[in-house]
Amino acid sequence: MTYSVAVSGASGYAGGEILRLLADHPDIEIRTVTAHSNAGQPLIQHQPHLRSLAHLELQDTTPEILAGHDIVFLALPHGQSGQYTDALGDVPLVIDAGADHRLVSQDAWDAFYGGTFHKAWTYGVPELLVDGTKQREKLRGATRIAAPGCNASTVSLSLVPGVAAGVVDPSDIVSVLAVGPSGAGKSLKTNLLGSEILGTANPYAVGGTHRHIPEIQQALTAAGATDPRISFTPVLVPMSRGILATSTAPIADDVTDAEIRDAWQSAYGDETFVQLLPEAHFPRTADVLGANTALMGLAIDRAANRVTVVTAVDNLVKGTAGAAVQSMNIALGLPEARALTVNGVAP
Repeated sequence: MTYSVAVSGASGYAGGEILRLLADHPDIEIRTVTAHSNAGQPLIQHQPHLRSLAHLELQDTTPEILAGHDIVFLALPHGQSGQYTDALGDVPLVIDAGADHRLVSQDAWDAFYGGTFHKAWTYGVPELLVDGTKQREKLRGATRIAAPGCNASTVSLSLVPGVAAGVVDPSDIVSVLAVGPSGAGKSLKTNLLGSEILGTANPYAVGGTHRHIPEIQQALTAAGATDPRISFTPVLVPMSRGILATSTAPIADDVTDAEIRDAWQSAYGDETFVQLLPEAHFPRTADVLGANTALMGLAIDRAANRVTVVTAVDNLVKGTAGAAVQSMNIALGLPEARALTVNGVAP
């Protein structure tokens, strides 16, 4: 069976990456691409790397144009997709790459986003441990999927195994992330200009203000944490893609080094797209560019009594579009890895 697909926000980074992955998917026909201010222009004008999709023209983003497809991907700024999802009830599968359907708590939405609150959809991170099983079980047959925030899923994947196994204390988590500016989207912003980020590292959303914090807390709670607390500091660095997340948490009482490492090995030992590196090995963002892979290194610091997890992802692939396509494959009963790769691009 071939599924017809519409992608909104197709002129942006997330939309473009969804299209790049779907272009090589044997079960998908990309029929419609939409945008707002760029409607009426050729897709190739905004995504010149997508040569196989040069025949497509950007249409207006309206419910009428998005309806009538088997699958709709929404790659819109936060707070904008909800107005469309309410009108797409007849579409068999809708996947939102924005934040509108990620959070269960309206209080968390009001505190970090504001505006109209929309019901949470099935969370699109298949490898997460949730209530003793993997999130992919909830994705099977799902009709509404919320793709994750890239920073949130990276930190959650880093720490959930330790929380679920009870080998770390989730009440004192610290995460510092080096992130590429593509995660902020394609709109022109002074702080994202090349002259502003080249040759410098710039912290932002410091002091508990980043919008991905409640999403991380939600994932940790689903893994068994009670009142998880996290100090979360992202830092913009001059690379177009990538996240390198360094997350630490206190070691629980009476836990051995072997038990700690086994928690992560048990969680990800059989996973294709989340891989724990050998002891004393740590990933680089360069190792995952273009891949749907999260590479993870684990250190046990007994002097500080903390576990340190370093995780690298491509924020546009595993962090967003790859997670969306992987979740789509599971929901449709297709091979989970279809149109996705573990191989990065080097140099």
